[in-house]
Formats: sequence, C-alpha cells, structure tokens
Amino acid sequence: MTAGVDGVVGVVLVSHSAEVAASVAALARGLAGGGRLGPVEPAGGAPDGGLGTSAERIAEAAARADGGAGVAVLVDLGSAVLTVRALLAEGDVLPPGTRLVDAPLLEGAVAAVVTASTGADLDTVEAAAAEAWDYRKG
Repeated sequence: MTAGVDGVVGVVLVSHSAEVAASVAALARGLAGGGRLGPVEPAGGAPDGGLGTSAERIAEAAARADGGAGVAVLVDLGSAVLTVRALLAEGDVLPPGTRLVDAPLLEGAVAAVVTASTGADLDTVEAAAAEAWDYRKG
C-alpha cells in the first residue's frame, strides 16, 4: 500500500479481480523504474472477495492515491466504468481532480505510472495512458 505523494499524480487500477489489479499495479511500479514514483493503488474485486467491483474499494484507493495533483483511474470492464462514473457523479466521494481515463488497463497503467513518475500533470498522464490504445504488437 502507498500513500499520496505531494505533487505527483496518483493512479488507481480497477479490475473485477483483486489479483489482476494488484498484479498490474506491481508490473507498472516495476517498469516505472526511476523518477519520483507516485502512488499506484489497486482496487479489485467485490467486497466478499469474489469477482466484481466495489465502490468502497475504489473510493478508498483514490483517497490513498491522492497527493493533490489528481488521480487517474483506469478500469478493466464495463461495470467498473459504470461504478467509477457513479462515484464521480456523486461529486464528493472521490478526491478533487479524480478522472476516469479511457485507456487499456495494462498498457495504460504502465504508461500512466511511468509518465506520472516524471512529475507530469494529470492531463499529460491521461494522454499517455490513452495513447496506449494505439500500441501495436504485431
């Protein structure tokens, strides 16, 4: 678990699986290497430990990731998107400057964490993560 780092964009990774969220967070941290690594918080699984999403887990992860520079939230599947959108719509559940980022979970997480570690602002972190949609593997 990490805590918000002042001036560094935090990243929250939401997956229907706690194991997937934690593993993607660990990979992104590991690949970020140098720089001022900001918080990368997994928010995976349902409250009962099964597959699903949890508004409470997402809100707690965002609070831990918040260092005042914004929080980029990346998600895996549709209902995770809906849960984050609902939390954002409530207006006071997530830290100010929390943003749902339209990016693939794994590649976007790596791009977001690497970019955040350079001290980039939330707009730049979001753009780097979204650019991951264009990564080609063949």
